[in-house]
Amino acid sequence: MTTTPGHSRIDAELQIDEIRGTCEDRAAVVVRCIRGPVRLGARFHRIRHTSVPIDLELAEILFYGRPVDELDPSHTGLVTLRGAGTSLLAPGNKAHGWQIIQGANPSP
Repeated sequence: MTTTPGHSRIDAELQIDEIRGTCEDRAAVVVRCIRGPVRLGARFHRIRHTSVPIDLELAEILFYGRPVDELDPSHTGLVTLRGAGTSLLAPGNKAHGWQIIQGANPSP
């Protein structure tokens, strides 16, 4: 398990593939689960390989158009993130790399 200053663990990572829409504190994003499973309520506190702080909560996961409680590794879904840092999210591509957000699942 990985740790970062001020945060106890990183057990949830999402790769940003496509931004479907954003507003001041909410974003609809197509993601791929890199580390997880990632569960509803997960809190994301950093963008990998940067010192940029974010504070985003995973509010909704749609998998093939249906709401689910978690997204397993290597699966892709449409998620809703809310909180501070939605304007910092950016899609990636194979040539330039993908942005990955890191955080922690809620305690069981």
